[in-house]
Amino acid sequence: MSTPASLVQHDRAAAALARVRETAEGVFEALREVRDAAVACVLPAGGTRRPVVADLAALRPLLWARLRGGALPAHLPALIAGIGFIAAPGLLADAPWYLEWWQENPSGDPVQLLRNMDPASSAFYDYTHWDWYAGPFSGAERTICGPYVDYLCTDEYSLTLSVPVPAGGSFAGVAAADVFVRRFEAAVLPALREIPGPAFLVNAEGRVVASNTASWVAGSVYRGGPRDGDHAVRRVGDLPLSLVTTTAGRAG
Repeated sequence: MSTPASLVQHDRAAAALARVRETAEGVFEALREVRDAAVACVLPAGGTRRPVVADLAALRPLLWARLRGGALPAHLPALIAGIGFIAAPGLLADAPWYLEWWQENPSGDPVQLLRNMDPASSAFYDYTHWDWYAGPFSGAERTICGPYVDYLCTDEYSLTLSVPVPAGGSFAGVAAADVFVRRFEAAVLPALREIPGPAFLVNAEGRVVASNTASWVAGSVYRGGPRDGDHAVRRVGDLPLSLVTTTAGRAG
C-alpha cells in the first residue's frame, strides 16, 4: 500500500525543518557561549571598574575554536567564517567603539578584523546601523540577517546571526557570527532535496536562504502569506526562518 504524496511531503518537510533548526542552533549555541564569556569580560573585578579593550582578549581562544568548527555537530560542515563580540558604544573606557572580531584564514591562524572607529573620520564604521546589531538592541533574542554580499569583510554571500549581550542590567553589545550562504546550503540542501516538489527556506523578511529549485534562488524574495494557495509555510521552531513548500498537487 503506497503512502499518499501529501504524507510523504509532510514527513520530509518535518525532517528538513529538524535539519535546518539543528544547523542554525549550532551557530546560536556558539554565540551563547560567546555571550556568556563576554559578560565575564565586561564585568571585571566584580564590576568595580569599567572594562577596557584588554579585558576582551580573554575571548580569543573561544572565538578561534569556534572558527575551527567547534560546538557544531560532527556531520555538519564548519559553518562559521567570522565571529566576535561587538561592544555597545561607550561600554569600554579606552575605546568608545570597538569590535573583538576574528575571521578564518585559510592560509593560517585566524585574523582580526580592524575597522576605523573614529567618529570624526569619513571612513568611520558605525556598526549600530546594521540589522545584526539593531535586532538584538531592540530586544530580539535571535537575529538572522541576509543573505547579503559582505563587502566589508569577505566579499562572500553571507548570513549574520546575532544575540544580545546583557551585563549588569544593561545592554553591553552583541555576539555575532558570519556564515557563508554556500556553507549553510551545503548543510541543509540534502534534506530540502528529499521534499517532493519545490521547497525553499526564507528569513523573516521573506528572502530566500536556501532552495531545492532554480525557481527560487538564494537572495530572491517570497511575498506570499502563511498559505497563499500554491505554497505552505512552516516556521522553523522559534527561529526567524520558515520553510516554504509547494502545496501537494500544485506546480511550483
